[in-house]
Amino acid sequence: MVTTRTWRSTPLPGRRELLGFAGVGLLAYAVDLALFTALRGPAGLDPITAKSLSFLAACTVAYAGNALGTYRTARAPGLRAYAVFFAVNLAGAAVQLLCLAVSHYGLGLTSQRADTVSGAVIGMALATVLRFWGTRTWVFRAEGRVGSWTG
Repeated sequence: MVTTRTWRSTPLPGRRELLGFAGVGLLAYAVDLALFTALRGPAGLDPITAKSLSFLAACTVAYAGNALGTYRTARAPGLRAYAVFFAVNLAGAAVQLLCLAVSHYGLGLTSQRADTVSGAVIGMALATVLRFWGTRTWVFRAEGRVGSWTG
C-alpha cells in the first residue's frame, strides 16, 4: 500500500482549539485594554509605556489560560514552553507597538481614542493572527503535529 502526503502537514485547528484560544484571548484582551486605558488616561503614561505594561499583564493571563485550558493536553513541561510563549507574544507586541507608533508619531493621530484604536484594535487584530500561529506551532504542539496548520 502506497500512501501519499498531502500538501498540509498538520490538521486544521479544531473548534475546541479555536474557541479556547479565542476565549483566553478575549480575557487577555480585556486585561490589556483596561490596563492600557487606565495607564494612558488617569495615570498619564505615554502610549508606548502604557502599551508595554498592559501587554505584560495580558501576556501572563494568556499563558495561564492557554496552558491550563486550551492546550492543557499538549503542554510541554518546563520553562521552555513559557519562554517560547513570551517570545511569540513579544513578536505580537511588536506588531501592536508598530501600529501605535505609526499612528501616534507617524500620522500625528495623538488622541487617546486614536491610540486605543491603533494599539488595541488594529494592532491587536494583526497580532492575534501571529500569536495563534506561533502558539500552536512552537509552544503547545500536539503529538503528531509536525508544523503549522498553514501547511
